Amino acid sequence: MANVTRFGFVPLTLLVHIACATDPAANDEAGDTQDTTTGTDTSETGGTVPTTSVSGTVSETGETTGEPPMLDTYKFAGGCYSLRSGDAYLAASGDSFSFAADKAGAARFTMRAADLGTYLFYDQDGGYLVADSGPLVRQTVLESDVTLIDDAYVSGAEWTLETSVVDWSQYQLRNRRNDLLLGTDALADQGVPVTFEPADGCKQYPELTLDASGQIAQTMFDDGDLYGIVDTHSHIHSNYAFGGGGLFHGGAYHRLGVEHALPDCSISHGEMGRKDFFGYIFDASGNEDADLASLLPDLVAKQLSEDNHATAGYPDFTEWPNGPRRSTHQTQYWLWLQRAYLAGLRLVVQHATTNAIICDFMIGEGIQKSRYGCDDMTAVDRIIDETYAMERYIDAQSGGPGLGWFRVVHTPAEAREVIAGGKLAVILGIETSNLFDCKLTPHDGDPTCDEAYVEAQLDHYYDLGVRAVFPVHKYDNKFSPGDGDRAFIELGNFANSGHWSNFTLDCPEPQVGGFDSGNVNFGGLNMPRDVYDSPAPIDNSKFPTAPLTTTGMYLGQITEPALEGPYCQNATLTPLGEHVLDEMMARGMIIEVDHLPQWSYVRAYELLQAANYPASGSHGRNNSGLLYELGGVSASSLGVCRGDAPGATVEGFKQKIQFIMDNGGYPAEGFGFDLNGFAGARGPRFGDGVCPTPQTDPVTYPFSSFAGDIEFTPPVVGNRELDFNTEGLAHIGLLPELIEDARRDAVDEADLEPLFRSAEGYIRMWELAEARAAELGR
Repeated sequence: MANVTRFGFVPLTLLVHIACATDPAANDEAGDTQDTTTGTDTSETGGTVPTTSVSGTVSETGETTGEPPMLDTYKFAGGCYSLRSGDAYLAASGDSFSFAADKAGAARFTMRAADLGTYLFYDQDGGYLVADSGPLVRQTVLESDVTLIDDAYVSGAEWTLETSVVDWSQYQLRNRRNDLLLGTDALADQGVPVTFEPADGCKQYPELTLDASGQIAQTMFDDGDLYGIVDTHSHIHSNYAFGGGGLFHGGAYHRLGVEHALPDCSISHGEMGRKDFFGYIFDASGNEDADLASLLPDLVAKQLSEDNHATAGYPDFTEWPNGPRRSTHQTQYWLWLQRAYLAGLRLVVQHATTNAIICDFMIGEGIQKSRYGCDDMTAVDRIIDETYAMERYIDAQSGGPGLGWFRVVHTPAEAREVIAGGKLAVILGIETSNLFDCKLTPHDGDPTCDEAYVEAQLDHYYDLGVRAVFPVHKYDNKFSPGDGDRAFIELGNFANSGHWSNFTLDCPEPQVGGFDSGNVNFGGLNMPRDVYDSPAPIDNSKFPTAPLTTTGMYLGQITEPALEGPYCQNATLTPLGEHVLDEMMARGMIIEVDHLPQWSYVRAYELLQAANYPASGSHGRNNSGLLYELGGVSASSLGVCRGDAPGATVEGFKQKIQFIMDNGGYPAEGFGFDLNGFAGARGPRFGDGVCPTPQTDPVTYPFSSFAGDIEFTPPVVGNRELDFNTEGLAHIGLLPELIEDARRDAVDEADLEPLFRSAEGYIRMWELAEARAAELGR
């Protein structure tokens, strides 16, 4: 488990600090990239390599003994260097590299960090230093785990720096793919010692632009409260969900860079997106109105009969990212997230999410491929790992451990320290149906979910850094009925549990809202049962390998008409579910309540009230203000359309803040964007039929952040310039535009101040949870 590095405030300048001159022929999208780190200018040191520890000694014979020193392996990120061993320099000859040139003929490499101390060597003509099987070769195009959909693939272009065992003042390069060392012209068991000499004329490594400049200045309010916005509900790494094979396309980062993080999505979505069934269904109608029957011929054919979307990724990005309209494509690439952070985003709750049934269907029918199993917790574990890996990746670009702006935190105190230090604090969470593999209907090999097992799982994930957990998501599990979401979620729950749908008209009075409110789409599947966890009447164990065949047996029931009325789930928290909540409270964890169906929601609040314990309503529910009375937090949004009088887009937000205050809460609330979580995104304000009245005063450039410390220029993704006015929140990096649009409409800028106090509000909730855990003494 990664540790949060403690640090004092270090100003973050948005200047590229690279030792080589930018190649004027480099791609425009890379040529004006800006970063928030400075690193070390090797031109000032003349190539001298500092050490972080020296444990060797010189014997009477002049030999160095003891342990070799730890040389600085981080300072080279983004720099321009030639590699020298002895008197020979590494140079290309055709499709190969060798140490055979003088200084004038040396290759000049941009050293792009793939991880802390691990680099890609990208030469002045756009070729990589690669060793796949032994010889040192030059390749201009790399394969990756993404392009091959192969989780075991490791690129031969990655080289880890180590202290040379031959000469402790120099380095050796270990190939990550082969675990062998860089030799004269091939890999070797004993590598040659290498010195990195600063060079000129390197080619800029392909990357997106930040489109912002300035220096973080405001981290606190005058009264001592933290300055910053919270996104209470985020899914940065959804590309590792659903088996990781590309059902959700695009990574927040990739070790090999943007070309592999955000490539053309035809790899998994097929030509013109015709294999992207899930995106096609969701983007057209959301969860509730999908006409699944009409898609049966296409599902049998394993591709859509019509074009779905253009697939081009970096550098053209023809049709994505597009948060409002393309739900299966990445919207939180690390530089986009960085731009949002510069606008004031200072706290993110990063939930690992997935859906085994959607994965099983797409993989089982052979429509798409996977990189690993579809089980929920397999994806959860991977997403947790990748969040720490992304922290390391950003550290690597920034010059070393702890220097990046993205910090995973484990306590409210750490969160306060990180935010006060001008960085982004990230809380780990879990939002998935089969939490801890505790399915309502266990399969062979599944664990026995009892109190001891649940406690051990909570301890395990707490030790991994997880602090926020949804007890249930879409489907029924051992803790509670699923949230009761409709349409294909109803079908998924049927497949997941082997139970008929369990909706009733006997609901809480008054109803408390939630996903299980309203009509039942698949009326023929609804057969309410008296005992929630009774044995499943249907054996759906073959669904993962034969999804259509398994569900097709019930086509008659599936095609029956909907049931109209105020239906809700016909069960509440199980005793084991109540135990989960009790044990989360005992650990001071953040209880996410918004996917609980109505009866479970009512019971959860009885438990919360009895313990006087706060909760998070990150999908916007607040139980008529009771959430705030208990010290909890929810999520807000800003209006889209302006009205005849100023302030229309912030009026609802102002009313929400007043409601929070009326119920005893801290007067602040942030967003719950749910980006990459199949929840859409804020749409545009301009366009035919978008708003009921004509709209004026679009966002223009440049403009300054709310704090006045950052200047934003038009957002660009590769060769495409985005327009917030007509596209909306295409990705998280357009948060500055979202704020600016509301700011220009607000009667008083003070109307938006509660938004920038929302990180403080969230941390107060977390502190209260930990305090109550200590008081409860469980």
